[in-house]
Formats: sequence, structure tokens, C-alpha cells
Amino acid sequence: MLQRKETMGWYDCCYPKELVLIYPLVKGRHYTWLCRMGIMASSSLYCSMMQMPNRVFSDLGTPMTAAVLCADVICVAGKISVSAALKCMKLLVKAGAGLNCTTPDTPLVIATSKDLTECVQYLLEVGADANIPSNYNGTTPIEIAADSGRRELVEILFPYTKPIQRVSNWSVDGIITHAKSKHLKDKGKQSDKASKVKQSDKDSKVKRKEDASARKSSSEEKVIQDKKAELKSLGAKAVEEKDYAGASKFYSEAVKVDPKDATLYSNRSLCHLRIGDAHDALVDADACIRLRPDWPKGYCRKGAALTVLKDHKEACDAYMAAVKLDPSNQELHEAFWEAVAAMKAELGAGQSGSSSDSD
Repeated sequence: MLQRKETMGWYDCCYPKELVLIYPLVKGRHYTWLCRMGIMASSSLYCSMMQMPNRVFSDLGTPMTAAVLCADVICVAGKISVSAALKCMKLLVKAGAGLNCTTPDTPLVIATSKDLTECVQYLLEVGADANIPSNYNGTTPIEIAADSGRRELVEILFPYTKPIQRVSNWSVDGIITHAKSKHLKDKGKQSDKASKVKQSDKDSKVKRKEDASARKSSSEEKVIQDKKAELKSLGAKAVEEKDYAGASKFYSEAVKVDPKDATLYSNRSLCHLRIGDAHDALVDADACIRLRPDWPKGYCRKGAALTVLKDHKEACDAYMAAVKLDPSNQELHEAFWEAVAAMKAELGAGQSGSSSDSD
């Protein structure tokens, strides 16, 4: 019989707390954690977890996948510690949980992406397959670790991974060297692409810069900055009041005052998205990225716009770029995995549709 004793908003019970923390409820939105709702356990809930450890949810996968997704090395609201996640995983393994569900990715892929060393070690020890690639870009866990420069994880995964044909020197050093070489090639491609874009509008940019320099004195610059600050303040106030159309007008006026302020395009992109104009939201997000390519906010805005436009593959790429710039931002990680789940769901729907259309 459960003893219901309220303590700091939680209820104590005789069932393992860590397991209940990751049990997902799907109620009209992507997911809600019991730990966010302030609910602990009931006998029927615990029995459900133990009797159906391989139940697959459309966007979270199995409880084992959810345990890894919920784990965090930093104490963040709505997350659980790595040690709590490990207790969860061990309970699920005892209950017969599978280790290689690929929705939205395998637990090993997710643990490697999140740099959860202890979880990676445990999954390998109990038989997780290190050769199943990510649904996002087809890379295996060891390649994910090498791409992020995490040598310790590469060393842990190496004995469990079959040689990859595209890596000529199959050793820990060889895998890391291959990853660095790929990064340099990718950087070179991005640089070439950026050079072409810059060359196409070089003359007009130079002319605008020269005109602005000749026109603006120190006093004029102060007037411009004050005007821009006033318009940004009015736009922010309109956003607080959920008047996104009005806010968009203020930000458009501010862009005329200072067309090189990336924050104005970011804010206006949000307004466009809120009033249902995803195409204009995408245009402003791209403008923001051009002005500040090292700022994750622009990629986040682009990902949100592409999600509304149902271009889930490009949305994944945008969110991944944001995650690389700000790897500690948990909201970006969650947005990325939601985009991966949406992309996979779309691919699944397309395949089932093709099957039903055949004779």
C-alpha cells in the first residue's frame, strides 16, 4: 500500500523514483514528463513500465531511449542526473528492455551525442550495437564521438565497432585524424560558398559602406542608435502584448535605421512566424545568419521556420548548426531531436503511402 506523504511537492512511494521520472505521457503535445508535473508513482504505472519495457512512443522511442534523452550532466529543470538515468536503464534491462530501438535514434547514438560517457559504457557492456548509424546523417557512434573531438568516447567505442571502409587507418588515432580531415574539407566548402555570396554583392556593399561613412558624423550616429533603440523597445513591448504584426512594423522601421543589426532580423523572423508567415520568417533568419554566422539564434529561427514549412531535413541541419555553436543549450538539443523525429515520421508516412498505392 502506498504511503502518500507530500515532500517539497513530490509524493514518496515504494517504487524506484528514477524509473518513474522518465515515464512519458502523451497528451495532445509532444511529451510531458511526470517529474515536470509533480507526480510520483502508482502501482499500475510501475507495473506498466516493467511489463512493457519495449513500448515505442512515436517521438521518444522506448523508455530506455527516454532515459538517455532525459539524462543530463548538468542539473537542469525537467532533467535527471546521469546516475539516476543509469539506475533507470539497469531496471529496464532487468525487465527485458531492448537496446537498439532507432526511434528517434538508438540509445547509444543519443548517449554519444550528449557525451554521456557512463551511459555509453553501460550500454556497450549489456550488448548495445555500436554499428547502428544515426538516422540523421548516417554516422556511427564512434564517428559522432570523433567529430566532436571526444577521444575518451572513441577509445571506449573502438573495441565494439566494426572497421568503416571510408576510414583508411582503423585505429583510435586514425579515426580522429579522419574526422579532423573531414572538418577541414567541410570548412573549405563553406568558405568557397561564402566567398561566392560575398563576391556577388561586393560592389553594392562597398558602396553602401562608403556612403554611410561619408554621411554619418559622431552626432548623427548617436541619433541613429537612439532611434533604433526606441524602435526595438516598442517592438519588444508589442511582442509582450502578443501584437506580432505591430511588432514586425517596428522592427522593419529599425532595419531601415540600421540594416546591419542581426538582432532586428531575428526578432522580426519570430514575429513573421507567430503571424503564420513562415516564408518571410525564413528570409529574415537567413539574413540574421549572414550578419552573425557565429550566433546560434539565427540558426534556431531558421529551424523553426523550416519546421513550419515541413522541410524537416533542412530544419535538422539548422538546429545542428545551433547546437554546435551552443552545445550546453538543452532547448536546442530538444528542438534538434524533435526535428529528427518529425523527419523520420514524414519518411515513414511516405513509405507507407507508396505501399498502399501499389497494385
